[in-house]
Amino acid sequence: MASINFLYRSTKEKSNLVLRLLYRNKGNDYTFGAKTQFETEKIYWSKQHKKKSKDIDVTNKQTEVNTELNKIENHVLRAFNSVNAETINKEWLQAEIDYYYNPPQKEKEVPTGLISFIDFYIDYRKNEITETNKRKCRVIKNKLIKYEAFTGKKILIKNINDSFKNKFVNYQKERMYSQNTIQREFVHIKTFCKKARFLGLETHHQLDSLRIERAKVEKIYLTFEDLTKIENISKEKLTDSLDNAKDWLIISAYCGQRVSDFMRFTDEQIRIEDGKQLIEFTQKKTGKNMTVPLHPKVLEILKKRDGKFPYLISDQKYNDFIKTVCQLAEINELTKGSKLIETEKDSKVYRKKSGMYEKWELATSHIGRRSFATNFYGKIPTTYLIYVTGHSTEAMFLNYIGKSNKDLALEITNYF
Repeated sequence: MASINFLYRSTKEKSNLVLRLLYRNKGNDYTFGAKTQFETEKIYWSKQHKKKSKDIDVTNKQTEVNTELNKIENHVLRAFNSVNAETINKEWLQAEIDYYYNPPQKEKEVPTGLISFIDFYIDYRKNEITETNKRKCRVIKNKLIKYEAFTGKKILIKNINDSFKNKFVNYQKERMYSQNTIQREFVHIKTFCKKARFLGLETHHQLDSLRIERAKVEKIYLTFEDLTKIENISKEKLTDSLDNAKDWLIISAYCGQRVSDFMRFTDEQIRIEDGKQLIEFTQKKTGKNMTVPLHPKVLEILKKRDGKFPYLISDQKYNDFIKTVCQLAEINELTKGSKLIETEKDSKVYRKKSGMYEKWELATSHIGRRSFATNFYGKIPTTYLIYVTGHSTEAMFLNYIGKSNKDLALEITNYF
């Protein structure tokens, strides 16, 4: 039979109590002590804890303390009664007290429904995926909620097969989503299912072979001639906001970075090495630490702005402003591409529609980065371009600028 008492073993005015375990085994008496995480005041423990009091505050405190100490005592005694007394020592006692405060977390059950699993997936990989990726997951989840309501059937992970794919694609196309949006989101759905399989859930035998083809996307970029037109827009045509956006557009076309990166540039990130001005930053999407040389065109803008970059604006305003800037520069050649079109008048529902448009209509925040990669391809060694853009492989880079095998073959003939 074991017993427990609690002791105040500190000279401090406030301290954690020590738990003392006493028991007899095979005619021998044993006593072990270990520190708890329960803290109380010395004066309370020595003067008030075990004495009856008419003070309601003291009485309430006694009840509170006793309740907690009884929980600790019961936990330790249950543990004591479940093991061989010969295994008991000070370390065992301290481990049991630590277990009381930090019990192992019960693993969450893996959901079998696809929509519930997406929330589980985001939480499971919260330290591995970016906020941007989490937002994409939630967008897909919301579309699947609507699809589930439309079908009236719960979407189970084990039922993601060719039949589901075909029905889901038809549903998305009826709502005028583009082929590439559907393809991209279905890739995410497969990723969810594969992670579920990794965690022990059943998946359909067709899952790995499910495919949706991507539609060819036109690679819209600004040529050096286009950029010169933009630089030469007369000041009278530009408001302060448009001039600010114009400068950002030029910067993006000569630094090769995403809008999430170049829009955060400040003069404090610039350093000088061997007389050359470099900018150091961390790419938001990839987390890569970057050091990129500043092109003379960028330095001209910095000189114009007394060494400062243009002021920060939202992505949406930037998208709107640079269309106007490109229109003012008369970049109006008919170009094949896609842009957001309202599906019905006043519906406020927009979908991408392919067609022939004046190039200024197709300008988006990404056009500067693609312009850099395309314009300097063949002028700067591809290895250096890949370093600046941050692409993982040359194949990814060539696909990004739209170079086909035929294009590469024709370029090789220049060396014959």
